[in-house]
Amino acid sequence: MKTKYGFNMLWMYSGGRGRIPQEANAEELDFIAEEGFNFIRIPTDYHFWTDGFDYFHPDEKIIEYFDRYIEACNSRGLHVCLNLHRAPGYCINWPEREKHNLWRDEEAQEGFMFLWKMFAERYKGISSDKLSFDLVNEPCSIGETHPCTREDHAKVIRMTVDAIRSVDPEREIVIDGFNGGGSALPELADLGKQGVVHSGRGYEPFQVTHYKAEWVRGGADWAAPSYPGEVAPGQFRDREWIKNYYKPWREVEAQGVKVHIGEFGCYNKLPNDLALRWFEDLLSVFREFGWGYSLWNFKGSFGIVEHGRPGTVYEEYRGMQVDRALLELLKLPFAK
Repeated sequence: MKTKYGFNMLWMYSGGRGRIPQEANAEELDFIAEEGFNFIRIPTDYHFWTDGFDYFHPDEKIIEYFDRYIEACNSRGLHVCLNLHRAPGYCINWPEREKHNLWRDEEAQEGFMFLWKMFAERYKGISSDKLSFDLVNEPCSIGETHPCTREDHAKVIRMTVDAIRSVDPEREIVIDGFNGGGSALPELADLGKQGVVHSGRGYEPFQVTHYKAEWVRGGADWAAPSYPGEVAPGQFRDREWIKNYYKPWREVEAQGVKVHIGEFGCYNKLPNDLALRWFEDLLSVFREFGWGYSLWNFKGSFGIVEHGRPGTVYEEYRGMQVDRALLELLKLPFAK
């Protein structure tokens, strides 16, 4: 199976009830496919298709957007990875919007498995070469509102994998690392033998990737980082540090697990020359390991189009303002 390289597309991301999803953007998909990428991850918010917290009666008109997303991507040779970024009872962003706790509450777990079985039944005629299911984005324990142990997480993941397999034994399934996607999952390494891919993150060093990010507590007060160099007082980071950071993932990989980096990127407050130095090191590590990846996102503050990092030299390309230097770095593993 080909190594997958591409982007996260936010067509049904973080909307809340009553909002209409975006249709797939044909011009952007044409760009992605023609540049040689082969992977699109689609993080979604179940609130788009749910009335209140009724997990079991999704709005068919909204679900039909998925049909069109998959067709739009597959018709261009792009693999689709569907992800529940906000799942019944859990989201790493604004968890207080949830009524239940996915990791502890039976109703949320039943709703979660219902949705994945529904997708498994709906798309079981589409091969895993074209479609995979990323069960839940960046699981972790969130304070008193949504506590979760690794044991809680493993239990829900195993139940859900079994539920999908009961409908479609061949579906490729993806599970995100714990602690917000960053921690490897040795306790679930055995699922790798069943074709379950482990999805990591590329957001370290965090002082670089999330410099001045408004949603990071205390981030506005961070000193400007250097890279390679001192990203925070007394903290030196370089390519070797990044490589060592992924050692636990390599250890799980050695047990027969396929690793893919489902998200990575750098927020747009960092000077672009510094960001490009970080991207070059990070991507060279992924290239050394043979790992695929998908940038968060395509167009916007973490993307390659009009991201807004200071000092960027954009190129008018295919009707878009593109960071050509970053695009070429992303293409290195498969460039002709």
